[in-house]
Amino acid sequence: MKKSYDVIIIGGGIVGCATAFELAKRGITDVLLIEKGYLTSGATGRCGAGIRQQWGSELNARLALESTHIFEHLEEYTGYGRSCELHQGGYLLVAYTEKEWAQFQENLKVQHRLGIPAEALDLKEAREIVPFLNTEGMYGATFCAKDGHANPFHCTLAYAQGAQRMGVEIATYTTVTKLLAKSGKIYGVETDQGTVEARLVINCANTRAPELAAQVGDEIPVTPERHQALVTEPVAPLMDCMVMSFHRSYYVQQTPHGSFVMGIGPKEEPSHNFKSSWQFLEECCATICEALPPLRHLRVVRQWAGQYDLSPDRNPVIEPSPNAEGLWTVCGFSGHGFMVAPRVAILLANKLANQEDSLDIHRFRVERFKTGELLLEPSVV
Repeated sequence: MKKSYDVIIIGGGIVGCATAFELAKRGITDVLLIEKGYLTSGATGRCGAGIRQQWGSELNARLALESTHIFEHLEEYTGYGRSCELHQGGYLLVAYTEKEWAQFQENLKVQHRLGIPAEALDLKEAREIVPFLNTEGMYGATFCAKDGHANPFHCTLAYAQGAQRMGVEIATYTTVTKLLAKSGKIYGVETDQGTVEARLVINCANTRAPELAAQVGDEIPVTPERHQALVTEPVAPLMDCMVMSFHRSYYVQQTPHGSFVMGIGPKEEPSHNFKSSWQFLEECCATICEALPPLRHLRVVRQWAGQYDLSPDRNPVIEPSPNAEGLWTVCGFSGHGFMVAPRVAILLANKLANQEDSLDIHRFRVERFKTGELLLEPSVV
């Protein structure tokens, strides 16, 4: 590392790496990205890697739609020499209550205004997509064939390597221990490898971001929540899409390799716990086997845990520090950071490069939690 840079980015997940790439595209190349482990060692490498456009708020639907357009040609966009393994097999969202089914109809209105090709399905049509789906207790489903999933490791590396080719430096296995500010301005960071100066610091440290921001007096109302997932042995193709329920809080998909990846929403207190549990294994298997009975014959290969950085309204915080000019905190994605990272990175880079953007970045400020102008999202696991 040099002694100083124009910009320091903290966090080597997809948000940090995509932001580095987008800044470099705009001519801001004297950038150092710092990651305490390896790239994707945090939330990005532990996520379900889904990419869906079926959201209930116009803001999230638009972020996902425009991000999907980038995912569809990410290799060309970043100059990456390998496949990012995007597979658009669709998302089948199932409704188990009358209220939820009514919400789905409202969601579709939002999606159709943006040109998202989602559609409402009756139970017979849902079973045509997933023939062994247990539709008992369901009211209906929606489906978007353009939804899917990608490899989070390759997607992040695509951005990172593209940024490096434009001059960005990346320091892995380097921990930021302190933000350095004086007279109301940021001037660098202290790491376990030494002090590095910069007039602009972007804090993309996921669940650790609020702790760093607190060092300069910023209050970021984002808390960590453990989410677990498991993967099964690979088998012959059984279904091509993701099946997801908000009411019963589960998701399950079959990868191109043949394994099934699945998870359920947690019922626990906020913590930085990264350990998996037998309780999750038991409850997840019971929930998924009820929804998709043939999967009860599969053997589980492994399970793991990651972190959601939860904000009060389940939407991100993109906040310029009121206490240290030049510091930005970007966190609080609440489980959908991977799928919207491409567009969020463009939004932030445009702001920092003084370029226009059709989205208002101020909508993501912490102030909304005090004024009540929340970015409420009805469709999140």
